Amino acid sequence: MASRRKAREYALQALYTEDQTRDGVNDALNGLWSGLLDETDGELGNRQAESQEVEFATNIAQGVIENLTALDERIEATSTNWRVSRMAVVDRNILRMATYELLHMKGIPANVSINEAVELAKKFGTKDSRGFVNGILDRIARDAGVV
Repeated sequence: MASRRKAREYALQALYTEDQTRDGVNDALNGLWSGLLDETDGELGNRQAESQEVEFATNIAQGVIENLTALDERIEATSTNWRVSRMAVVDRNILRMATYELLHMKGIPANVSINEAVELAKKFGTKDSRGFVNGILDRIARDAGVV
């Protein structure tokens, strides 16, 4: 059964890789999908990604990169005393993904995007990531009029 939560995890992993290597999001996605096919790859090798997960993850990751400047400007304008470049890599990419969903993926309710981002922050971020991500996304959603 395809899972949008798992797809968001895949997108986050690809964006994290792209953020660190600057090799391009498509290379990061291709590397991720290759890893998913490798049964010796630990957690990623547990199961192959379903086509809907690949499509959803790819849409988010590519959408974030295509809108990166505008997303970063929105996040930076909303976060008090935090430049995007100074944020933890995981936090900033979760914020980018969720902000992209809030502003560009109209079929997803704002509360779902925010809740999913908070879950990613709990799983992949630090103990402070959850509150940080939730606070910024709540304000972005209110300012954009989507909640």
